[in-house]
Amino acid sequence: MGFKRLLASMGAGGASVETELTELNVVPGGVVQGEVRIQGGSVDQQIEGLSVGLQARVEVEGQEQETKQDIEFTTLRLGGAFEVRAGAVHVVPFGLEIPWETPITMFAGQQLHGMNIGVTTELEIARALDSGDLDPVNVHPLPAQQAILDAFGQLGFGFRSADMERGHIRGTRQRLPFYQEIEFFPPSQYRGLNQVELTFVADDREMDVVLEMDKKPGLFSEGSDSYRAFKVGLNDYHGTDWAAYLNQWLAQVGGQRNWL
Repeated sequence: MGFKRLLASMGAGGASVETELTELNVVPGGVVQGEVRIQGGSVDQQIEGLSVGLQARVEVEGQEQETKQDIEFTTLRLGGAFEVRAGAVHVVPFGLEIPWETPITMFAGQQLHGMNIGVTTELEIARALDSGDLDPVNVHPLPAQQAILDAFGQLGFGFRSADMERGHIRGTRQRLPFYQEIEFFPPSQYRGLNQVELTFVADDREMDVVLEMDKKPGLFSEGSDSYRAFKVGLNDYHGTDWAAYLNQWLAQVGGQRNWL
């Protein structure tokens, strides 16, 4: 899939550009392969620069309301200046690396609603920058991330929603200016919980797993949020019963009486 549009900065007789992704399905740490095809118009054009990048639409919390912001979180410049002759086709292949922290956009084989991540293309000409549309990519969980997600399913948690928020989680390896929260609603046996939010922050060796647990108010107490975090190796996660591990954490947060 791709996009094609007339570059407004080129004026009359300008070229059109189309970006084609050869594989839409990737994982964090992988590579998006594709090519940019520039179709020359009726006149020769001097292109000063061409780049592709990854962009995410994230939530930004304000004092009164939340807003949406497009953040480009990685960029790849595709060579230097070049000329596109009238009527000619100029093809530039690329391989764009997916940062390890990139949020997942696929869950249980389905697209996560609201996860807008894709490839953007920018063409620079005559000191102007022309940006193309977003070409979506499907970011699937790493095997270690899938193991944690499967554990929530084994415990009976159901997926509720997901979003990306601008900000930083203290005490993690986070480098991107935003993070993802995957929200679950608990089964009946965890009646002391309203919801659980899950965040992955990965690098090339391991990942931080952050849980935010929203407790229901009790007879003599108000509702509250509890945070827990632990590390999972990307290559040595197989030996742990993650359903049992997570259940232990949840029981410690709620207290035994809340769960029975």
